[in-house]
Amino acid sequence: MSDKITAGHVHMSGCTGCEVAIADNYAGLLTLLDKYVDWVYDLTLADVRHIPEMDVALVEGSVCINDKISVEEIRQTREKSKIVVALGSCACYGNITRFCRGGQQNQPQHEAFLPIGDIIDVDVYLPGCGPSPQLIKNVCVAAYLLLKGSDDQKALAEAYLKPLMMLSKRGTEACFCDLMYDVIDQGLCIGCGACAAACPVRAITHEYGKPQGQRDLCIKCGACYNQCPRSWFSFDVVNQYESIMETIDAAMAP
Repeated sequence: MSDKITAGHVHMSGCTGCEVAIADNYAGLLTLLDKYVDWVYDLTLADVRHIPEMDVALVEGSVCINDKISVEEIRQTREKSKIVVALGSCACYGNITRFCRGGQQNQPQHEAFLPIGDIIDVDVYLPGCGPSPQLIKNVCVAAYLLLKGSDDQKALAEAYLKPLMMLSKRGTEACFCDLMYDVIDQGLCIGCGACAAACPVRAITHEYGKPQGQRDLCIKCGACYNQCPRSWFSFDVVNQYESIMETIDAAMAP
């Protein structure tokens, strides 16, 4: 594991909160950059004008389809990247950008936005508003092991990434209704409250041991569905969780 992978942050239409989540790894981010990742593209951190060839592209934000440059950049990202990661709920599901109607003072013509999966094929979803720093770190390490590790490490990395890859194939829409149909109505809800805690607009309350959703407040960000431990339960991860975490922790050790 001597050579690094190349990675970058591609910023579409978003609030930059997901890049803040990357930075919130603090010393862990420095370990990643020192040992495993060459950060080759980032509007904030790298002096590079055009999207380069890279192993992993972390894409934040949805795509404004009124902006020709944004549409071209997301297509270039797909062409030049081995793994495309939708970073955060705007990239995965559109989030609040689905409700944009134009009229912004700086760009009044920008009125239509789509999650990146509606335009290109996406390999991995990291939902959340924004995703947890730990999840971002784990996925970066797993991506490294998948591309550069031994056969055993590749198998563990693939097991860890598989549920997030399956999310990307599920589609670009998720809301409390999905949680109700797939989990609550099936008798699978354990009343843990993770969905209510994850909702960024407090559209979910926890009453009588079960979540209650207010559909008029839901912004379709997918945070509740993807935070639920029963929504995309994976035996591939659970049965090997200790081995996976030990491998990631060993990679991040100083």
